[in-house]
Amino acid sequence: MTPSPLPAAPETPVRCGIDSVELARIERLLEQTPAADLRKIFSAQELQDSGDGAGRVASLAARYAAKEACVKLFPRELSAGRIEPADFAVARDAFGAPHIVPNVNARSIMDRARVGDIAVSLTHDRTSASAVALALRLETAAPVSGRVLFHVLPIRRKVIVDNLRRVFGRAVPAGEIDRLAQAHYAHLWKLVTEFVRFRWLSRERKRALVHVDGLDVFIDAFRRGKGVLVLTGHFGNWEVATVAGIQNYPEVRGRFHFVRRPIKPRWLDDLVTRRFNAVGFGVVAKRGSLDRIVSLLEQGDVVVFPFDQYAGGADGVDVEFFGEPAGTFKSLAVIALATGAPVLPAASWREPDGTHVLRFEPPVPPVDVANVSESIVRTTRAYNAALERLVLRHPEQWWWVHRRFRRARRKPRNRRNAMAAGND
Repeated sequence: MTPSPLPAAPETPVRCGIDSVELARIERLLEQTPAADLRKIFSAQELQDSGDGAGRVASLAARYAAKEACVKLFPRELSAGRIEPADFAVARDAFGAPHIVPNVNARSIMDRARVGDIAVSLTHDRTSASAVALALRLETAAPVSGRVLFHVLPIRRKVIVDNLRRVFGRAVPAGEIDRLAQAHYAHLWKLVTEFVRFRWLSRERKRALVHVDGLDVFIDAFRRGKGVLVLTGHFGNWEVATVAGIQNYPEVRGRFHFVRRPIKPRWLDDLVTRRFNAVGFGVVAKRGSLDRIVSLLEQGDVVVFPFDQYAGGADGVDVEFFGEPAGTFKSLAVIALATGAPVLPAASWREPDGTHVLRFEPPVPPVDVANVSESIVRTTRAYNAALERLVLRHPEQWWWVHRRFRRARRKPRNRRNAMAAGND
């Protein structure tokens, strides 16, 4: 299920890709390629839609040209080997018109380029097939509250805009960056109003407020008996989504535990903790909690780990995040590799009607190689990649106020290094 984007302005094409392929080339491909390898190029639906008759070669040739046209829309990613034709498939809508279906990797790249959809046109004659692909811009509609707050209450505005530019700047116009920032301010305003309003809602209203998606993925991981690590971040209204979502499933009451740093001021931290505890949601301190987390996993419980904050010193390792090295917590990879507990990415977001969605994604497998340090780094990178996809899905509802793009700080090993660090 692909979440609905913010209400957007009418889409306009921003890029065009064109490709042509000879039918004889595809005919040779079909003759020489084993069926298993052919399914790596074409989706099962594409192979089925093309049939087995005389028109099969032309139909698949047109689809292959469409895949090639689509990858030409993203030249940087194509040259870096981050996208390939097989990341796109051609399907037919109810009226028989072709449309593009991107896989998870392609969808993430489209989201970062703020491409909402790809329009495609196919044609062929007796010797060749051609396709034209148009990338359609996704333009954020910033609510009035966000536009006002962006200008009159510029708290952390520079940090927010700089972070957005780091992630989207190369491919996205400056106007869209500003609209994303304004939409984020509107999201922050809604967080404040929801925080006040939520405590006064009835239990029934809270239960109806949240829809849990990917529940089968969570149940499958939970039943393995090794505990579950939930990889998440500051998405949507996490308190509403988790607290209200858990109320829909009383059988897991007391089995969820949230790892977090204390919130300032202290009274706010106490209030949030009481709300979590009232619905059977435990809170685990982020520092010095390794033994506690392992114990919870051993008894089959769920540990929710916010993974999007900066980590420095001994806690952090420099791992790529949106193309830049950033200090990232290595403890999640250490725990997952040591315990075998599955790591499920999860995010929440607010729908236009005010309801909330809590979605669990399939587990991210650890990268277990001979070198332990390399395993930790590569596994942590896989977690950051999952986090990137969650951020890009609803970017206006991620916590852009973090100064996330900093390298992990290393403690000086001797007096000379300490003096050098002090002079930096």
